[in-house]
Amino acid sequence: MTAESDERTPSDKDSSLEESDTSAKLCIAVVTITSNGSIEEDEAGGAIVDAFEAAGHEIATRELIANDHDNVQSKISRLLDRDDVDIIVTTGGTGIEPDDVTVEAVDPLLEKELPAFVDLFHLVSYDEIGTSVVASRTLAGVSERIPVFCLPNNPVATRIASESIIIPEADRLTALANGNGRKND
Repeated sequence: MTAESDERTPSDKDSSLEESDTSAKLCIAVVTITSNGSIEEDEAGGAIVDAFEAAGHEIATRELIANDHDNVQSKISRLLDRDDVDIIVTTGGTGIEPDDVTVEAVDPLLEKELPAFVDLFHLVSYDEIGTSVVASRTLAGVSERIPVFCLPNNPVATRIASESIIIPEADRLTALANGNGRKND
């Protein structure tokens, strides 16, 4: 990028990813939030794990917790304190039913939101799941230098979000959240 241009072209976007260490192995915390079930039955969490492992990243922890506001907030807070977690991805508790509390529990923990993630998620999800995306709530942001993503408890949705949005931006977002990004980003 030259000093004459403030706009990033698609080739600049691609090169910015090349400039960062695209081979960096990130450690991911995957948390499924549900009122029932087990890790073995957790298809949505499994889709996240599969996508990140296929991209060469490591799963630092995978947990299944109850869908309770204080429980969710406490779990995310503890994960933010861990030295071995670069990104947190949750699945579940993001719907519009009365006991869906993930967005409300995680939102106060975020220092900076990533609103474009929500827009992109709905855009790419519509092609796969149609108008049912209307009831889909997601959240993304940064807390304590760690990107945090809250996804629906749906294996198709978590696969789409992981493969199409989160993984392609994971290295860059992690670098930016840690102050290692470019000045104009």
